[in-house]
Amino acid sequence: MATDDLRLTMERVGERFDLGEYEIDAYLTVLEHGQLTASEIAERTDIPQPRVYDTVRSLSDRGLVELRESRPMKIVGVDPADAFEDVQDSLSMMIDELESRYTAPTRETEAVTLVKSRSTILRYLEEVIDEADYELTLSLTPDLLARFEDRLRSTVEGSVTVELLLSPAADTPTKYDYDGIATEVRSRRGITTPVIAVADGEYSIYATQDALREDQDRYGVIFNRSELGFLVSGFFGTVLWTTPEEVLLPDGDGRELPHRYASIRRCVKDLREIEGTVYATVEGRDVETGRDRVVRGQVVSITFEESEEVASLTIDAEGEEVVVGGRVAALEDVEAHEIHVGRDEPP
Repeated sequence: MATDDLRLTMERVGERFDLGEYEIDAYLTVLEHGQLTASEIAERTDIPQPRVYDTVRSLSDRGLVELRESRPMKIVGVDPADAFEDVQDSLSMMIDELESRYTAPTRETEAVTLVKSRSTILRYLEEVIDEADYELTLSLTPDLLARFEDRLRSTVEGSVTVELLLSPAADTPTKYDYDGIATEVRSRRGITTPVIAVADGEYSIYATQDALREDQDRYGVIFNRSELGFLVSGFFGTVLWTTPEEVLLPDGDGRELPHRYASIRRCVKDLREIEGTVYATVEGRDVETGRDRVVRGQVVSITFEESEEVASLTIDAEGEEVVVGGRVAALEDVEAHEIHVGRDEPP
């Protein structure tokens, strides 16, 4: 479609849908009743009597209603399938052409994005859930759980580990098929718990529950780079996940190996349940030099506190014992970004 043709199509579609408040009220009312007189429209809407005739003639010009010149004049609704048939074809062609011209913005150039629209926040939540490859951390309201249930089922079926926190606890169902949508589920008291999603410890979103209400003026924050996204994951693991009201779905009996982790906490919890010798490959940074570092070897010990605030593992890397911690580790030797655990040799 040429540029001029596309512009004309957009203008034509825009004109058809450029309806004022009175026109919308009159149109919906006529559709509901089939046909009405001008006086009946005025009685059933807030449209002033002097404005009714202009309003319905505007609808007639757009082909949405028919005016039957009787006494009194009757306004008859046109079947929407007929009224919008030409627009449907034009709209479909227009969308195809617009898609062909659309160039997705490069997200990597922005480390942090602020979003205000509720619909945009929901879209980013969907995107983070869909992009999780092996680990997903979520804090949702019960309403959002219902909205994303199918997505979560697909995620779990894709062998992604899902930690799900629901709040407020008072509105959270206790009897629910949580096993099909998450690996572990907890509830937390209060509406102050934020809405969070973190995919593989990197791509993440943080928003208040107020931001998901239509009448609130709040922001959501998108972290597009792992260097900043870990803040959300760390906050979730140390502040939210460790203060539950109730455990709705306990963690299972361990993970099949090999397995990949973004969270040291999740990794160490699983290692506690795995018997026998295991090996690990850790990709991360040396805490003293800040340089990228890869550590491979047998896991010889783990450290884990039941509060889940402390977690680390020690790897025998060719005779050198290297202690691995999570993001922003200081006491350990290596800050882990990604951990691969296997049975017979380092993955």
